[in-house]
Amino acid sequence: MHHRRPHRLPRIPLLLGAVLCACAAAASARAQAAAPAPAEVRPNFVLVFADDQGYGDLGVFGATDFETPRIDRMAHEGIRFTSFYAQPVCGPSRTALLTGSYPIRVAEYGNQKNNFPYVHEREILLPSVLQAAGYATGMIGKTDITQRRRGFRPELNPVRRGFDYWFGVVGANDSGEVHWVYRNEERIEESAPLHDLTRRYTDEALAFIRRHRDEPFFLYVAHTMPHVVLDASEPFKGGSRRGLYGDVIEELDASTGEILHLLDELDLADDTIVVYTSDNGPWSNHALPRYRENITAHAGSAGPLRGAKATTWEGGMRVPTVMWGPGRIPAGTETAEIATTMDLLPTFIAMAGAELPADRTLDGRDISALMLGEPGAASPHEAFYYYRETHLDAVRSGPWKLVFPRPGRDDSEWLLSKTGAFIGELLEPVTSLELYNLETDIGETRNVAADHPDVVERLTALADRARAELGDHDRIGSGVRFFEEGPKWPRRQPWITQ
Repeated sequence: MHHRRPHRLPRIPLLLGAVLCACAAAASARAQAAAPAPAEVRPNFVLVFADDQGYGDLGVFGATDFETPRIDRMAHEGIRFTSFYAQPVCGPSRTALLTGSYPIRVAEYGNQKNNFPYVHEREILLPSVLQAAGYATGMIGKTDITQRRRGFRPELNPVRRGFDYWFGVVGANDSGEVHWVYRNEERIEESAPLHDLTRRYTDEALAFIRRHRDEPFFLYVAHTMPHVVLDASEPFKGGSRRGLYGDVIEELDASTGEILHLLDELDLADDTIVVYTSDNGPWSNHALPRYRENITAHAGSAGPLRGAKATTWEGGMRVPTVMWGPGRIPAGTETAEIATTMDLLPTFIAMAGAELPADRTLDGRDISALMLGEPGAASPHEAFYYYRETHLDAVRSGPWKLVFPRPGRDDSEWLLSKTGAFIGELLEPVTSLELYNLETDIGETRNVAADHPDVVERLTALADRARAELGDHDRIGSGVRFFEEGPKWPRRQPWITQ
């Protein structure tokens, strides 16, 4: 039974949004799906995934030059994760999220390994498992697991990968607009401006919730913002002290607030888990030559963390994360335990009473004990591995992070990509093993490898285990998935046989 709760957030006036009915075939399939798990109502899931929002870009993570009251309130009424990890850039991050696996493990077309994964259709994605378990599944926003427009096969459309409904775009907005706007399998616009894109995504998200209020649902809102090029709708322009970047974040905050308000209005809040996080760290000065003179207006902040997007320093992969579920998640809680976007797949599936795929290894783990604030809950990860493309840069276990030597930009033949955010100062060389205690040195400023040889030895052994199973730039791991015959990656180097 639902119990109406007081509204927590002020209502923001809505603009007209497109409202479409879910197809009859999908509804019929859900009606015949497996019965809910006994004992309690299965939760709905809403995942809001910002693009390039830095660790320091929420009020509850230290932002002071713009306001995020709605997401901050999510944290006060829920839980804040302070050691939550994504991947260094957009495509790999979405791949990890939807497959529950490190991108280096995931199968791609042609057995290749690309800097932006070309995820094989035989990979099992989160929405398909929830769909089979009787959930209505919707995606609003950017896909980016398909080599963008160069490789957007029809079979990779989200509505063929487990989503009942999709409104969004294939790739990023680097050109100052988005290209190929889809509703389900129909390309409805060749391009679209950016100023009202967050508004359009919000309207679509609200409409999806209204349509499926009487059944369990999973809604994935993959925002285009605050990836450059930035823009915001008219009510938000000029409203922050941070310039355009602040305006964009404040609109994302308002959008999230509208979702929370609607869940309250429909008496769904007590039965819904909402997760707000980002796909990687913020753009940096050297990744934005077009905007260098006014960088703070276009790029976010990693706060106290070193590095930015496309790096495996903490600022590139540790992302601001808040989870809210007033009927399940205790208010005002916080955890510094290691968790990742890969964990959302097994966590949501477990909470839905569904079963994980039995024919493949996943890297994500069920973190529901952390999410629900259970006493003594600890990270299920003995180690977290910092991969940049196919290169293992570092490993973390507990408070310790071991960084491995690697070449800089002038000796980077191991890279899959040679342009854009992957080169330049972002590829500063590391000449020797570096060890950091992230509990006492969150900014990775003091290399203490010489003082802790036992820790270096233990983390090196963990890394060797990862290289054997997942691989490295010069080898293919035993646990990497391939669904086609023939040569195997890496494609820009001589073929490697397994």
